[in-house]
Amino acid sequence: MAEPDYMDCDSDEIVKPKKLLNPVKSSRNHQDLHRELLMNQKRGLAPQNKPELQKVMENRKREQVLKAQKEEQEAHKKRSDLEIELMKRRETLEQLELEQHKNEEEQENTPEFVKMKSNLRRTKQEVDEQERAT
Repeated sequence: MAEPDYMDCDSDEIVKPKKLLNPVKSSRNHQDLHRELLMNQKRGLAPQNKPELQKVMENRKREQVLKAQKEEQEAHKKRSDLEIELMKRRETLEQLELEQHKNEEEQENTPEFVKMKSNLRRTKQEVDEQERAT
């Protein structure tokens, strides 16, 4: 863009044009809002303009999750005596399985001579019991 001719001479008589102030940008509210937007952008908190369809789909998904949780809570509340008893039995079986698993791990970690010694004791006890029975 070409500069105007009146800019060439440096005369004090000529009044130089000044840029007009934008009343919107000079307002305090606009400056505060602009400062806040810049800070949020630096932090990575820029406002996300999601399409309306995406917002609706997120709301539906959230409602479905809440509905499923509500139904699950109601199902837990309406347990019969049979279900309660079955749950207790299942828990006891799980505990027994855990204990058995721990015992097996302990036996695997023990040295070979300790295993042999326990086997010898067991066989000796069985032989003694058979002798007493006869």
